[in-house]
Amino acid sequence: MIRPYCLILTGGIVAMLVWCQAVLAAQEAALDSGLVNPGYHEKPAWFKESFLDIREDIGEAQAAGKRVMLYFYQDGCPYCAKLLRDNFGQRRIADKTRKYFDIIAINLWGDREVTDLDGTATTEKQFAAARKVMFTPTLLFLDEKGGVVLRANGYYHPPKFEAALDYVGQHMEGRLAFRDYLKTQVPRAAAGKFHDQPFLIKPPLDLQAAMKKSDKPLLVMFEQKQCRECDELHTDILTRDATLREVEKLNVVQLDIWGTTPVTTPVGNKTTASAWARELDVHHAPSLVFFDVQGKQVFRTEAYLKAFHLQSVMDYVSSGAYREQPSFQRYIATRADRLEAQGVHVELME
Repeated sequence: MIRPYCLILTGGIVAMLVWCQAVLAAQEAALDSGLVNPGYHEKPAWFKESFLDIREDIGEAQAAGKRVMLYFYQDGCPYCAKLLRDNFGQRRIADKTRKYFDIIAINLWGDREVTDLDGTATTEKQFAAARKVMFTPTLLFLDEKGGVVLRANGYYHPPKFEAALDYVGQHMEGRLAFRDYLKTQVPRAAAGKFHDQPFLIKPPLDLQAAMKKSDKPLLVMFEQKQCRECDELHTDILTRDATLREVEKLNVVQLDIWGTTPVTTPVGNKTTASAWARELDVHHAPSLVFFDVQGKQVFRTEAYLKAFHLQSVMDYVSSGAYREQPSFQRYIATRADRLEAQGVHVELME
């Protein structure tokens, strides 16, 4: 059976699956010989060599004046490669990370034994599933009791990532929310405006009424004016035909994460954009939060995504696939295969 990380590696290219199957047959022997998986990205030597007893790791980090960062990855993940290259490849960020954290790598599909905080023995993939890890990389920043101070679902650009390091490393969680700290700390060179789109729900923003009228799932795009990733989302990704075809299957609204615009939520609660962002624990822009037709939150993306990944998230929700396939990584791989079989070439990082 084709393993998910191999599917991600190939980008769903059907012609490559035969090659991938042959590679998988030889992988275990290659690993025993000290070789590495196709798509493997070498981690910095300063990552902690852990026996994966999370309780011990937290205790050792605390004794050294540090905290634990769990890094969930998979081979062939372009965003993991970007994190290792663009973030940890910068000495300033690497030195700051080493100062504040012991990083422990967890393979999203791995079978190594992990001892959980309650002493339960499990596997890497079960440990990841129990923590609802849907994207790679996912970073969990833990406190001294094993609680999650901050969760980064996906890739953060270097300035935002460095802000996360400072926030958790300096124990700021007791003083202010990460979203408030981020607002003042991360420098951005951005357009400084919101980008309008013809498909956006217009004021007054009664989302309950809009959903009843169209009977489509809802996508809420939390944004802000100073946001380079918001600019890229609107000027590139949301202009593509493939994205617009997915947008047609959704109700879409744009909200200012800091704004006071009145909003009626999908379940009829009257609030404001910023108050609802706080209620949903939205920390940065852009965050895309998806609701089903009953108004229940079913999925969200909170980090840098390229076009194919965002299109796949939209399809994952609008098609209802999330109800049958709880692993988004498996879903996106299957979707890539299907598109390639239809003659649609998939480019993961464009």
